[in-house]
Amino acid sequence: MLDMPSLPSYDDLSARADAPAGSAWGVFGDDDEVGCLNLITRPAIVEAASLVRKGAVFSLNLPIDLPDPPLFGRGLPQHNLLASQTNAFRDDYIDGFWPQTSSQWDGLRHIRHPQDGFYNRVGDNEIVSGGGKLGIEKVASRGIAARGVLLDLERLLRKEGKPIDQRTSFAIDVGLLQSCAQSQAVVVKPGDILLVRTGWLHWYLKEATQEEKESIGGKGTAATLKAPGLSGAEEIAAYLWNNRVAAVAADNPSLEAWPPEPETGFLHYKLIPHLGMMIGEQWYLEELAADCAEDGVYEFFLTSAPLNMRGGVGSPANALAIK
Repeated sequence: MLDMPSLPSYDDLSARADAPAGSAWGVFGDDDEVGCLNLITRPAIVEAASLVRKGAVFSLNLPIDLPDPPLFGRGLPQHNLLASQTNAFRDDYIDGFWPQTSSQWDGLRHIRHPQDGFYNRVGDNEIVSGGGKLGIEKVASRGIAARGVLLDLERLLRKEGKPIDQRTSFAIDVGLLQSCAQSQAVVVKPGDILLVRTGWLHWYLKEATQEEKESIGGKGTAATLKAPGLSGAEEIAAYLWNNRVAAVAADNPSLEAWPPEPETGFLHYKLIPHLGMMIGEQWYLEELAADCAEDGVYEFFLTSAPLNMRGGVGSPANALAIK
């Protein structure tokens, strides 16, 4: 069983000389390919399952054809329906399916650190189509079942009279995360999947004009998008690691505030290749958040079944929250 107290602190990781500073390379073994998901222990899963108390199930997934137009140059899936000549049965298939277009996971081969490379010393030559290392099938074969915790930053700041402007790159720092957890009377525990609600998807689905959607869609997304999210600062990586978070997801396009600030750097580099922490983006949290606000319970049993696609970079989240 994983011994949580014996794991190094983020300060320890930052001071190491046997691997890139701030990395968890080797912490879960030299051959590890799932990173922080190792923090989800069997006892933690049993405890998480006990959070199912009223049988309420919340899908955390957008339709696979949203956002439309898709962000970051990805394409929309084209659904095709087929019928037999006798019309006795039907079948269907999808053209142009990008697994990370909608509510999705960034797997551990999604991004490499520009100097240090991929997580746990995996070489570029091991990131190949249909196999190799760090593919999403390594996660799919074990599945994800854990305690989930929602931090509803949008609701907190709106109640305080400081609503987030969804058209800006508002950065959420550690102080805000801690204040939100305290206001919700919830504690982040080892092995948790942490969900952060910024309100961006609510804005996109309910308030954004078609002109605004067009302006941030397509290949120009990286240059035109502004969206709130986690700060890219080192303190965010330290907060997530020191709390032993297994993975983190949000309802915005990139988890972190976009565009990344030069002074803080790119949070993706700190989490995916350095810590081996998967990132979820564009998760649909609206019904779950409303229920949490109503009953005051911000913890739940969370499941996610990524596609068992050999060599996959990422996957639809296929996530459920159960209370």
